[in-house]
Amino acid sequence: MLPEYGRNVQKMIDHAITLKDRDERNKAAETIIQIMGSMHPNLKDNRDFKHKLWDHIHIIADFNLDIDAPFEKPIKETINAKPIVLPYPAKDIKYLHYGKIVELMAKKAIEMEDGEQKDMFVKFIANHMKLSYITWNKDSVPDSVIFKAVENLSGRKLKVKEGTVLFDYKEPPKQQPTHNKRKKGKYQHKSYR
Repeated sequence: MLPEYGRNVQKMIDHAITLKDRDERNKAAETIIQIMGSMHPNLKDNRDFKHKLWDHIHIIADFNLDIDAPFEKPIKETINAKPIVLPYPAKDIKYLHYGKIVELMAKKAIEMEDGEQKDMFVKFIANHMKLSYITWNKDSVPDSVIFKAVENLSGRKLKVKEGTVLFDYKEPPKQQPTHNKRKKGKYQHKSYR
């Protein structure tokens, strides 16, 4: 059931299940817990280490081991339960390469009052769009394309202020590898000169 403990631990637990006397089963379970703990000494500092081992012994036994454990027996249904599926938003995104966040920022900018703060926010949106465009396309893009995209994205309700210059996102130049060149010295062997 849990491969990190190996086949022999599985066999010991299977044997403990078959024991008729409850005291013998409890002693066998204690011994198996000690063996399981010695297999992972790096986890002994973990606060929940013993609790985890007792949970594992029940999991390996497929919850059929009837013992007096110091911790509550885990519930099989909760351990094997599948996680809740998160629904993805079914709304269409106008520009996939800009993402949903840019659309939400554009909606927020539309709601703002006209003024310097709104103009700065629209410029921020345009700069973010340019960065996203370059991230996905690896080409430089003229600012006019981004300005047109801002207008289309906002339903012609936003316009980048005239004379606005966006950041110029370029890839940094690749550095040439430096080689460890030997200096020619007075005491250097002739074959190295």
